Amino acid sequence: MTVPPTPHRRSSRVTRRALFGTAGAVAAGAALTPAVIAATGGSGDGSGQGSDGGSGDAAPAGTMPRSFPRTRSAAATGEEAVRTDFPIGFVGVAWAGARSAAGGGIRLTGTGEGEDAGDAGTDWQPLSGGGCSDSNGGRLLVAARQASGYELRAPDGATSLISVALDTSRGPRREIPVPKDPTRVRGVEYLSRAAWGADESLRFLPDGTENTPTEFYPFQTLTVHHTVTPNDDPDPAATVRGIYEFHAITNDWGDIGYHFLIDEAGRIYEGRYSGEGGLPAHDEDGNMVTAFHVGGFNSGNLGIALLGDLTEQGPTEAARAALTQLVRAVFRLHGRDPLADVTYVNPVNGTEVEVAEISGHRDWLETDCPGEVMYAELAALREAVAAGG
Repeated sequence: MTVPPTPHRRSSRVTRRALFGTAGAVAAGAALTPAVIAATGGSGDGSGQGSDGGSGDAAPAGTMPRSFPRTRSAAATGEEAVRTDFPIGFVGVAWAGARSAAGGGIRLTGTGEGEDAGDAGTDWQPLSGGGCSDSNGGRLLVAARQASGYELRAPDGATSLISVALDTSRGPRREIPVPKDPTRVRGVEYLSRAAWGADESLRFLPDGTENTPTEFYPFQTLTVHHTVTPNDDPDPAATVRGIYEFHAITNDWGDIGYHFLIDEAGRIYEGRYSGEGGLPAHDEDGNMVTAFHVGGFNSGNLGIALLGDLTEQGPTEAARAALTQLVRAVFRLHGRDPLADVTYVNPVNGTEVEVAEISGHRDWLETDCPGEVMYAELAALREAVAAGG
């Protein structure tokens, strides 16, 4: 495995402590059992060595070693049945050529359900449920109930279909250093990438170069998403790791698509890598790193994803409070009006869009995201952010 280069950045003029605080590695029951992704077939070599700190050396000052399982993965193309030698936590599915998921479906096998004890499985379920789509296809992360295999049906009109089986919680374990103590500043606390188990090698190509190098632009607007993963999630950190691997490797984005994610307990997770200095999602000058959450409109657009499916239910009170606090901190940092409508101008190609300062994914693209109920709450979110003490 090529070891990712160590970033070299000048001393931070704006530190992470200045607004959000340092990352916490706080265990809160089973939901925060830490784990790390290392995609099989190219992202890890099983040595436990590399920039994630798993070389066996003493943990850096201010950190402590934590045990993380490697992710096991198996990629496939087309509709041929897939079997794995590990229990599948999620199946990531992506396709091109058809924006709608109509006609598409998935059937899990080896689940212990059904009449055939030898190869029990679920009924066919549609590839839908409020997931994200783009101008030429769609993407979905499906909970797999620890199945041992699956079958797929491509959506009507899809020209290609790819999938990946993921186990983000039961693989061989290794250690990486995480911060010892959480810090609360201005009411906002977050889990760093290390604290939720991000394997930084996923951001790099085999030759050691970064798949998608960071680019920074001034903040313009903020977009809310939901992940369409299960509600009442018993291990949200494992879900974040699944999203990371799906985005970074299967979608070939080189990293997780969101700047922040929030689970049902109100824990905030640092998303897209932005360097070693500056605030999360920002560089030392206060510019924002470009992520991958709204195709064609990403630069200057901060993306926050709520874990779960908010199509028929709203976020928990804890998630709603965390979202409000985080958005308020971001808007105070950048001196923006959360009640305003703005003209977003893509700094890369000049494309303009009229949009609310706080919008939903569906305001940009044809998608159900962030879910019918959550989308209806955006007006209240804007008011709550503006009214904050």
